[in-house]
Amino acid sequence: MARRVDINCDMGESFGVYTLGHDAEVIRWITSANVACGFHAGDPTVMDRTVRLAREHGVGIGAHMGFPDLRGFGRRPMHVDTEDLINDIVYQIGALAAFCRRHGLSLQHTKSHGSMNNMADHDRRVAEAIVEAGLAVAPDVPALVKPGTPLHEIAEARGAPFVLEVYADRAYHRDLSLVSRKVPGAVISDPEEIADRVARMVIDGKVTTIEGDDVDIQAESICVHGDTKGALDIVKAVRTRLEQEGVEVAPLGTWWRAARR
Repeated sequence: MARRVDINCDMGESFGVYTLGHDAEVIRWITSANVACGFHAGDPTVMDRTVRLAREHGVGIGAHMGFPDLRGFGRRPMHVDTEDLINDIVYQIGALAAFCRRHGLSLQHTKSHGSMNNMADHDRRVAEAIVEAGLAVAPDVPALVKPGTPLHEIAEARGAPFVLEVYADRAYHRDLSLVSRKVPGAVISDPEEIADRVARMVIDGKVTTIEGDDVDIQAESICVHGDTKGALDIVKAVRTRLEQEGVEVAPLGTWWRAARR
């Protein structure tokens, strides 16, 4: 299937004097960075520093919008009124876009974070809000979406740009929803196992679910998590395997739009 793919990773998740993740090491192996916008993680100085780091390494930059939940790292469900949710997302996209402009760059993509992203897998109101906010302030900027979810369906129906994203280190159910982190086996940590799974998703368009079934999946961007144990070894293994298989790994902003024509 895909012979060209993007590798994205969540970055800029430090806050004040607290450091999270291994941005400086991991960024050498990825092609796109999802930069926290201050709601679930990050702060203005961290955002600025992360954009600068991405520019230095030729990495595409995306706004990583989350719920206003620093204590819970955006991983707790929040029931936010629709208007507030849209405005929270608009605010975060706009903030990161401003830092991109400061460094002579353009925002490449958007991606909802954590619980917001998971809720959009089944809550059409949340998915609609994400699409609405993106169309309002960044109508030409694609959102990363999980295949087959309401977020994917709504973006497609409304003509909003999107990129199909799969997860390197997470287990899937038959319906391609992610297995809850509370379930044993939901997070995969062995670099070679992850590299095998990713290569199969990208090249063969297949993934083995936690139930043991092989299902179809389409991958345009691969998400690796910078806070997963052994993240650097994982992203190295994934990129190395893909390139060994003849897959070109490049920022989605350099090829995605032409590939969709």
